Amino acid sequence: MSTDRNSTASRSSHDYPPLDATLDREEKGGGYGKEKGRPTSGIDIYDPNRPKLPFRQRLHHFTWAWYTLPMSTGGLSLLIFAQPNQFPGLRQIGLVVYIANIIIFTAITATMVTRFFLHPGDAFRSIKHPREGFFLPTFFLSIATLITTTERYAIPENDTGLKWAIQGAFWAYVVATLLLAVGQYSFVFATHSFGLQTMMPTWILPIFPIMLSGTIASVVADTQPDIFAVPIIVAGLTCQGLGFSVALMMYAHMVGRLMSAGLPNREHRPGLFMCVGPPAFTALALIGMANGLPKNVAQTMDGKVYDLNIIRILAVMSAVFLWALSFWWFGIAVVAVIQAPPRYFHLGWWAMVFPNTGFTLATISIGKELGNQGVMWVTTGMSVCLLLTYCFIFYHHLRAVIKQDIMYPGRDEDVEDL
Repeated sequence: MSTDRNSTASRSSHDYPPLDATLDREEKGGGYGKEKGRPTSGIDIYDPNRPKLPFRQRLHHFTWAWYTLPMSTGGLSLLIFAQPNQFPGLRQIGLVVYIANIIIFTAITATMVTRFFLHPGDAFRSIKHPREGFFLPTFFLSIATLITTTERYAIPENDTGLKWAIQGAFWAYVVATLLLAVGQYSFVFATHSFGLQTMMPTWILPIFPIMLSGTIASVVADTQPDIFAVPIIVAGLTCQGLGFSVALMMYAHMVGRLMSAGLPNREHRPGLFMCVGPPAFTALALIGMANGLPKNVAQTMDGKVYDLNIIRILAVMSAVFLWALSFWWFGIAVVAVIQAPPRYFHLGWWAMVFPNTGFTLATISIGKELGNQGVMWVTTGMSVCLLLTYCFIFYHHLRAVIKQDIMYPGRDEDVEDL
């Protein structure tokens, strides 16, 4: 990743080698170019008059980062459901967004499968790639939003069969994301060698999915029979603790990178919002899991008596503590982006939506626990701002696809940064 402290001028043709050789390699089924994955011809890939490519060739650059769209859309539908100030028809709007998210997720998955079918070897190379590989977890994050929103919008209150299905989905998700967290980091530690000055928030992504197990548990446990709710909450708390602990270690490296090498290049600064997510979703999960504990757990557990009120007070206190850290990272990211806004659309722009969805949801949960109406109205304003941000990014996303600003050699996450 670029480490320009001053985020200098726009890129020139000298920043990127030739396009022609890359196109030749892609026609032969190759792809990830030499010289750190950059194209290798004299054509400026940021020139509006650069050559247009057929869809099949562009499909070669349809990366895992596309899953940032459904995970942001799913987060938005969850936020609509959680709004403290409801109006008639709002839940129906949320349901429409939920259905749209299912369609988006399905379409992106089908397109990814098509990419791997038309370009043999891309699947393995994409997972191993030092940049695109870090976006593989966004697939699991999208599934996390589908599980939580399905629980909110699609599971009838007394449907035992579907409740069993959601419970099974939770445990399958925990196992899959644990394997991802251990497996991907093990691969990165053994294969890649990154300098501290190249640290970017995407390094947190492999631990993010298992951390969201706590958020899923906080949603699912409340609707499960008591005998199943407690194991779900214990597992969710364990996974949340693992995820946030690893994120804290990553924060230390991130601050060290910022202190020694400065802010990232302007094109990567929206990614700083990823740092907002871990403490925000942890705060949200702690309150949700505390409220999801069955009442009879207070009577006895291994011969010990538990006071649920004390557990909930501790959860709220911890959530406020974590919310402050999330707010600090939010402020750092906002200032960084305002100082030097990105010139070109990247899928990393979606980092301005999903982590901030967790931040807003955590604020709503804390406001509800404190019974503060002022905070409730502030969260309504935050939600409106987040909706506008979503619409802004979605528009530029569509525009970038049409104008071939993404899904184009050298313009996507399948290219290493200089």
